[in-house]
Amino acid sequence: MPWWTQGSGIAVGRWVGFLAPGLPQLLRRKVPEGVAALFIWVGLLALILFRLDRVLGAGSGGLDDRVALVTLVGVLGGVWWWSYREGLNNGGEETGSKPPWPGGGWTTFRENRMALVGLGVVFALYLGMLLTPFLAPFEPEFRGAYRAGGDMATILTPPSIQHIMGTDEFSQDVFSRILYGARISLTIGLVAVGISVTLGTLLGAIAGYWGGMVDAVIMRVVDMVMAFPRLVLLILIVALFPTTIFVVIVALAFTQWPFTARMVRGEILALKEREFAEAARALGYSRRRILFRHLLPNALGPLIVVATLGIGNAIILEAGLSFLGLGVQAGTPSWGSMVNGGRDYLMDAWWVATFPGLAIVLAVLAFNLVGDGLRDALDPRQREGARR
Repeated sequence: MPWWTQGSGIAVGRWVGFLAPGLPQLLRRKVPEGVAALFIWVGLLALILFRLDRVLGAGSGGLDDRVALVTLVGVLGGVWWWSYREGLNNGGEETGSKPPWPGGGWTTFRENRMALVGLGVVFALYLGMLLTPFLAPFEPEFRGAYRAGGDMATILTPPSIQHIMGTDEFSQDVFSRILYGARISLTIGLVAVGISVTLGTLLGAIAGYWGGMVDAVIMRVVDMVMAFPRLVLLILIVALFPTTIFVVIVALAFTQWPFTARMVRGEILALKEREFAEAARALGYSRRRILFRHLLPNALGPLIVVATLGIGNAIILEAGLSFLGLGVQAGTPSWGSMVNGGRDYLMDAWWVATFPGLAIVLAVLAFNLVGDGLRDALDPRQREGARR
């Protein structure tokens, strides 16, 4: 038995967990968790060191600054407490702590290195989005412009030490705009998928369980929406209303919920014939209780995978709308609008469109990797095949 799992080792683990989060996990060979905790801890401390003036002034700043400050303190405290508690509890082995999800799913997901990389990238993207006021080298100015320094001589400057991703045609720092643009692209993707999954799950579950006329009406609406090419329907919805972030989110959610509804309906049709559903009906439970407490929880696996993959799809669609000039309002940075603004300078200033495009590719790839990992981890047939 390794010495760090014995009495003296546990005592050492408590101290290293107190001083350096992540080390207790590394000592117990939990390499992904340990490396992630240590990297987050060191990275955020370095951010505080190099941006101390902004961090200290965030309390009296605007809403963005206060959100960034709360995020910084919350993540630091959460990582420290999680790692220190693991050191106290001997990695959770003596306390009977449960894995994130049962059935060996977490073990399967943890063994998928590409899924872990994708999860780390997704976490880094959203953490960077919340910490943008501390990370962005240049502050936003009036009309949403991100001036590199106020000097028009810095127009279309190539990547350098001062501007690591160069500047655009308005002398705006590309790296700062990508950070602030992440707020638009990632938030639209997350909120749109949240709305579409909620609506699609509710309607699909009702259609699958009630059946009959209810099922026929809901599925005919689903067929009607899915009959239109999605991009054409998006352009039509956005063109009929003033272009705002809210309209873009609603348009994306309205065109995506039928896919979720059809998937949930199929799951409910299969689950309601299972033995546990028959037993619940024999005990006299109401339809609502059977549906929401017995059937839907068993359909969460495929639903989580669909939602994860849908975020990447929504990011691409939002970028496409912004590229066509139908996305968020002009002046508000988003990755799609930045690619659109740099397409005229691809030969002379490739960095203006390339770096936002790479951000889109990175985000979509990360969500797809997480979705693939969740599909393998939550599907019992995949786990049985892996054991064999």
